[in-house]
Amino acid sequence: MSLRVKLFTAFFAFIIVPLVLLGILAYYFVADTIEKKYSQQAEITLRALSQNIDFVFREMDKVTDSTIASTAVQDALSSPVYSSEDVDAIKYLELNETQRNFRELLVNHPSVSYAFMYNLDNGRIVRIYSKESFSALPFEEFRLQPIYDAVVDRGGLPKWVGPYEHPQLTGYEPVFTQIRVVKDIGTLRNEGMLLVQIKNSAIEGVFRYFSFNEDVYDTRYYLVNADGLVLYDSSGARNGSALAAFADDRQGGGAAAYRSDRLDFEGVDSVVSSIRLKDEDWRLLSVTPWTSLSSEITMYLRWIAGIMAVSLVSALLFLAVFINRIAKTIVRIVRFMRFVERGDLALRVDEKGDDELALLSRGLNSLIARVNELLGRVKREQERKTKAEMRVLQAQIKPHFLFNTLESINALAVQNEGRKVSQMVLRLANMLRISFQDREEIPIRREIEHLKSYLDIQRYRFADRFEYDIEAPEELMEFLIQKLTLQPLVENCIQHAFDGLDRPGRIRVTIAEENDRIAITVEDDGVGMANETLARFAYMAAEEAEAAAASAEEYVVNPERRGLGLRSVADRIRIQYGRRYGLFVCSGVGQGAVIKCYIPKYGPGEGRA
Repeated sequence: MSLRVKLFTAFFAFIIVPLVLLGILAYYFVADTIEKKYSQQAEITLRALSQNIDFVFREMDKVTDSTIASTAVQDALSSPVYSSEDVDAIKYLELNETQRNFRELLVNHPSVSYAFMYNLDNGRIVRIYSKESFSALPFEEFRLQPIYDAVVDRGGLPKWVGPYEHPQLTGYEPVFTQIRVVKDIGTLRNEGMLLVQIKNSAIEGVFRYFSFNEDVYDTRYYLVNADGLVLYDSSGARNGSALAAFADDRQGGGAAAYRSDRLDFEGVDSVVSSIRLKDEDWRLLSVTPWTSLSSEITMYLRWIAGIMAVSLVSALLFLAVFINRIAKTIVRIVRFMRFVERGDLALRVDEKGDDELALLSRGLNSLIARVNELLGRVKREQERKTKAEMRVLQAQIKPHFLFNTLESINALAVQNEGRKVSQMVLRLANMLRISFQDREEIPIRREIEHLKSYLDIQRYRFADRFEYDIEAPEELMEFLIQKLTLQPLVENCIQHAFDGLDRPGRIRVTIAEENDRIAITVEDDGVGMANETLARFAYMAAEEAEAAAASAEEYVVNPERRGLGLRSVADRIRIQYGRRYGLFVCSGVGQGAVIKCYIPKYGPGEGRA
């Protein structure tokens, strides 16, 4: 996983996700707090509202209590004007007087809109207030209604009937009706049944007093009976409707005095609170849409969400730019480090800014410069060491040449061979001129001249002991070769290959091109070498292994030991050109020897491959 991905993942995991979870938890906490606070407020409102409704009903109960205790009720029930079956025979003057007396009892409560009594003995209807659009239900049918037994069971206490509960008895107008038994004052026998309807103005006045809550929270109040029938709707839209048709019936019944729930009401998420009225099996409901309760907090949440969104977008943009800069800088530094690893120490990282990344870039540049300086120092020391080794190897070869040649010149001088001495001195001078040059590499042509001078000197020394052939294409003559490379190879043949041979030997030197390299082959038909002798030419072995094979004393005392020149050439080639180049010796007892030398192919001013 890249650094950019890690930082973005950490940002989302430790900032975005906690903020989102905190926002969700805060919303639910605030919503629960609002619901509880509103539920408490709704309880206070509903209790006050129910008390006012109970007060309206109790006031009417007091009025009717005083009414049924008066002699006017007894007179009305026993008045003969109500017993006539012939309407034309009714004495309207007496009837009006009875009604006037009855109305005087109810005049203190102007909300009464309709009133009449049933005579339980003969089923007569005693009208107190008439209503043109409504006619009373016959007593025989009334006795068959369940409400009749419910009123009788109350033993004279009033029973309130809401609108739409018993329309055949109370009509279809949105009015509340009180029904109660009228007893004889002396005997307490049930004489009649009084029905009084009150106008809705009293109930509406109660709800109008609490209408401020409706305006603020869009609250609706409902008065429902035990069956879920809406007796009163403060908005007037659901009067007479069944509550179960558009609300959860959990609020429709039950005996709990007060309860509040958040539920789906007519397809709207709402807080529904209800309280049971004191005497009747009715419940008073308040329904408030959740949106109206949470409007302020929703507005605040939207502002907070907007501000957080802008802040998060800004943070993401800043993080993207910041992380991108960090990632790019790190990637650039890693790329430069790879270049440095491959050996390119000339590159430098751009040092931008003054923060930790710039400090890291400066540190890396300083490190590269320091490494470059140290490598340069090591390289210079290695070059000096290599040159010193080359000079030591060449110093090993030069005395070797001089000793053998001077011995040969001395022998000729003793024999008074002045002409041969002169030729040998000239050839020796030519060899020394090449040997003493400061240049370590010379053209192959000059090396062959050096070799011919050496071979001519050796032929003067060992007359008729060997012959030699040199084959070198003209196109290879200008390529470079380390000086004093061919002479030690041929010297090895003269000193060791022909030792004890009873016939003249032959040396063949061949120079050719092989696979972009120059191959030099030196062959002889001498006595050859055994395997243990070939093992001494393992020139690629470490110096420690060589020291373990031959003591340091032998190395100093016997500089002319077998294979010294051959080993020196191999070491020089290895130091100068690397392990891809060097010597290969192949020989067997009585089969001569083949020495093959590989050097790079390049001319003056060209680089080695």
